[in-house]
Formats: sequence, structure tokens, C-alpha cells
Amino acid sequence: MRSALPVLLIAAAIIGCNSNKSQAPVVAAPVQGQAAAPAAAPSAGLSVTGKLLERIAASPYSYLRIQTAQGEVWAAVPETKVEKGAEVTVTGAMIMRDFESKTLKRTFAQIYFGTLAGSGPAAAPTGDPHASAGQPAAAVEVGKVEKATGADARTVAEVWAQKGTLKGKTVTVRGKVVKYNAGIMGKNWLHLQDGSGDAKAGSNDITVTSNDAAAKGDTVTVTGVVRTDKDFGSGYSYAVLVEDAKVVKK
Repeated sequence: MRSALPVLLIAAAIIGCNSNKSQAPVVAAPVQGQAAAPAAAPSAGLSVTGKLLERIAASPYSYLRIQTAQGEVWAAVPETKVEKGAEVTVTGAMIMRDFESKTLKRTFAQIYFGTLAGSGPAAAPTGDPHASAGQPAAAVEVGKVEKATGADARTVAEVWAQKGTLKGKTVTVRGKVVKYNAGIMGKNWLHLQDGSGDAKAGSNDITVTSNDAAAKGDTVTVTGVVRTDKDFGSGYSYAVLVEDAKVVKK
């Protein structure tokens, strides 16, 4: 199965794999700066509004064909009973291109994964959405996580504060995984927090990409390269990102 995201996840992760096409019915402006993993990205920030033309039930998800002002698009949301002809809005959406659903035995040239306004958690854009029901809604209690050791060790807040001098350099950060999405653009996407930083400024959370697996709630130590002003297109940009990290659970 292939999995693609905006060139955002991503999120999203998190994350578009290509630049927006003219028919892309983006109503709400994408989140800028430190976007959620494309993750992720129930908070990815794209929004699709229009008239429901068709609904394909494939429990626990529904595929919606929507007529927008810019043309017809497909969206995937957690299972819903919305009726044909209704005006719907899919929020927190992430674009996937050439998405193959083995469950439906079809490939969507472009599809938005998100949440139907007024419903529950967003669909998880990680390959075939029928493989997982997505992230639990409960927040992770972070507390104060002990800092990693070594010359390249940094807290989350320190990576943000020193991002200019750390650009292109290796850092080691220890924290709790507060969000996790697997298999987006060929990588796993983690959001780490360690109790440092300012939540209002966003400096309490760092996004990490890795080939290693983790789970929401894990305490991990990651070692990777700092990237700044990373832009995946379609509004998915990161002021700071730790890429290609090695993840050790401890």
C-alpha cells in the first residue's frame, strides 16, 4: 500500500506531497509555523466545505464525495450517517495523493483526511484508514522529563531557543511522545514534550521524523539532525524539526 501526504503530514504527518492544484477546495487557511504532525494531523488546518454528493460506508470510516465551489473532491472521515445533499464541512484535513484503499479496491487521485464538523476525532491518514482508528483523544501527562546526557543533549525549549546555531547539527532530546503517526511520507512522525518551553509560544513541543517506531505516551530519547524553516508545501511548514532520528525507548 502506498501512502502519500501534502508535500503534510502531514498532519501530516504530518502532512502535501505536491503543490496545491487549482481545484483544491481549501477554505480555512493552513496552520503555519510549527504545524502538528502532519499529522497529524487532526490539527493540520485545511478545511473543505460543500454539498455531499455521495457517501461510501466502509466501517469505521466513511468516504465522502463533496461538491465544492472549486469542483468535486473526496474526503475520508470517521463513520457518519450524514445524508446525501447535506452541506458538510471537513475540518483539520490533510491531503493525500494517489491514495490506494485496499478495502475499497480503488485509488483516489486526491483525498482529504479529516473530521466532519461537529463529530469526533479525525481519520488517521496513515495508509489504508481501515487499519487504525487513529489517536486516542486523551492528552498525555508530560510532567518534567529528565534531560538527555551528552554534549549534544538539549531540552525541547533549548532546541527552539538555539535553532539558528543548531541548524544542520545533531541533537539528542529526551521527552514523552504526545502524538504519533506512522508511515507518512515513508517516515514515522513524533511530537515530543519534556516539560520545558512555553505552550503558548509553541516552544514546548518538537516534531521528530524517524524510521523507528514509538507509541503515544512513551518516554523516548531521540537523536537526529535539526532542520529549520522546513516547508513541505500546502501550508505545512515547520520552524524547527528534528529529522531522521534514532529513537530509543527509555
